[in-house]
Amino acid sequence: MATIIQHVHCPNCGSDAERYHLTQERLVRTQCPTCDYLMITCAGTGKVIEAYAPGLPA
Repeated sequence: MATIIQHVHCPNCGSDAERYHLTQERLVRTQCPTCDYLMITCAGTGKVIEAYAPGLPA
């Protein structure tokens, strides 16, 4: 299985971010080095497994 990498805009700050489609683990990880945003979701269900978005209210 392969890992697919997409270059996307960060949903938190709008900077360049990366989205990794981890096919073997069935996860999607979006991360931004500019603002430290992180979102990991299940590729099958879309449920959030882990999230960190500095500057956004809880």
